[in-house]
Amino acid sequence: MNFGICTLSLVPVRREPSDKSEQVTQLIFGECYEVLQTQEKWLQVRNAADDYEGWIDFKQHFPVADSYFLEWKETTHARSMDIVQTVSGGAAVTPIGLGSVLPFFDGMSIRVGEERMLYNGRASNPSMPYRENFLQKMALQFMRAPYVWGGKSIFGIDCSGLVQQVYGVCGYQLRRDAYQQVEHGQEVHFVSQTRPGDVAFFDNEEGRIIHVGIVLEDQKIIHASGEVRIDQLDHHGIYNRDRKRYSHKLRIIKRILPE
Repeated sequence: MNFGICTLSLVPVRREPSDKSEQVTQLIFGECYEVLQTQEKWLQVRNAADDYEGWIDFKQHFPVADSYFLEWKETTHARSMDIVQTVSGGAAVTPIGLGSVLPFFDGMSIRVGEERMLYNGRASNPSMPYRENFLQKMALQFMRAPYVWGGKSIFGIDCSGLVQQVYGVCGYQLRRDAYQQVEHGQEVHFVSQTRPGDVAFFDNEEGRIIHVGIVLEDQKIIHASGEVRIDQLDHHGIYNRDRKRYSHKLRIIKRILPE
């Protein structure tokens, strides 16, 4: 099979085909992927949602038919809105987290390959893109999630993973890394003109975008830095009140939600 779907809560995706290689992202439950090549016990895959590539352990591969993969790509899927929930099929119960994909959800069950699995938690409505109030609410669900490089989960997430997951639950598929996400949306020229849900990007001394967060009300920002936290945002960048200094230098703000 040339295609697969993530049937575990999370699957680490590594830069190189080795357990010692860094995790660059994760597959979350319900995400489909294409297998690009194999190398011993490793599969190089491309995530169908955001085209991100990396290597997974073949033992965590669940193959699906070409027709299922193509149907999955052409469908907008619901997302889990519960912090932790389960899906069950046969004798197996699988834990899944906030933002997990619910393939072909019909209100009671999902379809994973040829199998139907029960899901009775809260789910987003894929036919209704959500607006700023709901986006803020979902972002706050990730508060205090620990920072993990390459993470996309409530139990470990990085800055761009947070933005991608929150927007994903709200019906907007963004790319994976901050330098890719900056390509979305329209520029907001002043911090005073921001609206909740705008996305702020931050760069390093070389001008490379290295951080991202979601703007909240009252010129605050929620972002993953050590943990998912809320700090103050101004035209200089993010001011960390705990450390009494700026932690990130503002580069640009983009508006992704429609007017």
